[in-house]
Amino acid sequence: MFTVADMMTQKPYTLSRNDTLFDAKEMMQTQSIRHIPITDHNHHLLGLISQRDVLAAQDSNLKSVIVSHSHSPLEALLEHCMNRDVFSVDSHAGLKEAALYMHKHQIGCLPVVENKQLVGIITNSDFVAIAVTLLEMQEEVDPVEQEQDGLDDLGDIGDIGDIGDIGDLDIERGL
Repeated sequence: MFTVADMMTQKPYTLSRNDTLFDAKEMMQTQSIRHIPITDHNHHLLGLISQRDVLAAQDSNLKSVIVSHSHSPLEALLEHCMNRDVFSVDSHAGLKEAALYMHKHQIGCLPVVENKQLVGIITNSDFVAIAVTLLEMQEEVDPVEQEQDGLDDLGDIGDIGDIGDIGDLDIERGL
């Protein structure tokens, strides 16, 4: 069984509660990520900020929180706008179960926590990468099956000679 630990991003980028939405936006852009766990100095998970949160702030949907704390929405401290009700998962959890949980709850990531400390993150992008790898593996296998099926159909034509050893085909796993 594959576990979350097999596919998670270890040591994800994090910010602290004293960082700003602007810091989160910059990190998301430079690192090409959409979710940032918010941790304390002991790597305890405090919350999460997502790309949607940053976009919402830019649209001033967080105006009531932000007005009393700063002048620009992106100057808001993460402690005032991070999601505190965060789903998390243990690294030993099954990969399938994590995917089903994310799908059921319509969430884009699960921070991975062990002993109350953040050790990784698994995102919907990780599951897309898994799906792509599986599709690529299937494409590598299908031509061999199709070739073999075609040879079976030619079986009553007679001897077609040496076609090579299909058993020597080396299929690599992309993970």
